Amino acid sequence: MSSVEHTTRRGLLKGAAGALSLAAASRVALPGGAFAQGAGPEVKGAKLGFIALTDAAPLFVAKEKGIFARHGMPDVEVLKQASWGTTRDNLVLGSEGNGIDGAHILSPMPYLISAGRVTQNNVPVPMYILARLNLAGQCISVAKEHMGDKVALDAKPFKAALERKKASGKSVKAAMTFPGGTHDLWIRYWLAAGGIDPDKDIETIVVPPPQMVANMKVGTMDCFCVCEPWNEQLITQGIGYTALTTGELWKDHPEKALGMRAAWVDKYPNAAKALLAAVMEAQQWCDKPENRDELAGIVAKRQWINVPATDVVRRMKGEFDYGDGRKVSNSPHIMKYWADDASYPFKSHDLWFLTEDIRWGKFDPQTDTKALIEKVNREDIWREVAKGMGVTGPASTSRGKETFFDGKVFDPADPSAYLNSLGIKKVA
Repeated sequence: MSSVEHTTRRGLLKGAAGALSLAAASRVALPGGAFAQGAGPEVKGAKLGFIALTDAAPLFVAKEKGIFARHGMPDVEVLKQASWGTTRDNLVLGSEGNGIDGAHILSPMPYLISAGRVTQNNVPVPMYILARLNLAGQCISVAKEHMGDKVALDAKPFKAALERKKASGKSVKAAMTFPGGTHDLWIRYWLAAGGIDPDKDIETIVVPPPQMVANMKVGTMDCFCVCEPWNEQLITQGIGYTALTTGELWKDHPEKALGMRAAWVDKYPNAAKALLAAVMEAQQWCDKPENRDELAGIVAKRQWINVPATDVVRRMKGEFDYGDGRKVSNSPHIMKYWADDASYPFKSHDLWFLTEDIRWGKFDPQTDTKALIEKVNREDIWREVAKGMGVTGPASTSRGKETFFDGKVFDPADPSAYLNSLGIKKVA
């Protein structure tokens, strides 16, 4: 499918139809709804981490609705993590070391971990990306003190506000959730496009998603980037407002992934496929419009995100109150779990993440991005599982050229040109 195809109601209905055909296939394939993937799983469970965010919903649904069990994995544990740093540490340990086997994770993290860029003593821990969990659905929020500055997609008014604040002797800070992760890259892209150097003009700090609102309340930061429900909660509590949804930066951008320790997948290949099939089935269920109310009720539960369902459901349905007078119905930037190939781990998307992390110094310019993607991205497993489920995947591992809100273009066939347009020379 084209990367610029718009998912409106037609797109969602397409996802819903896929889910219905999937359910029908499950009844035919095996008793109890499981899918044939050759031999059965080698183990009955795995330990999967998650952060309290709505894009972890496929894991919640797969557990709550017994989908893991139907695929022969009744003992899967979905375990809340305190931060992305904790997620990384537990992935390094693995379940054999009282850690976890996989996780709902920021898409660049499996690369950072595999390359030893964010691990203790820079020791590489091989990871695989088995699927993307969602597209879009993040936001950049701004403190209430900047309400009069009318900060939105164009960050230039924010630049002027920050300069005034610094001139008065006050510090200015932008919060994200993990260095080199998606939230870090979205807020850096936005700031830089508005003429704000995120390494010089503002202090960039790391704050775990569930702590964003509390930190904004006490004045720790001027802006932050995170997934829901924390942007909505900020508005509900009268502490700030949504400047933009990240889909406005790059429509239908890739976001979280299902990341697994490579050692676990290599040791239990059938279990990995069963796990992935369950998550893909859950993704289809999540994207059916008629399930959004129930989905909001599930993710809001105490064991998952622990917030009122009203702080989740509106944006899940594409109803955006930005908190500054702007209101949008049927937003084209609604989070997608399955529609428009949301689940497929495009290698071209991973290449953009690596290229942007080179831009900001998280990877060396000499990094062999192609070789690293071949090691981490397991779209081949996704395709095998999809075929067993009767699902047709995209024709290519690349979405082709991607265009951003400021007119910049990323061509996966020539990532150096993208870096050059930003004034950065890629050595290799």
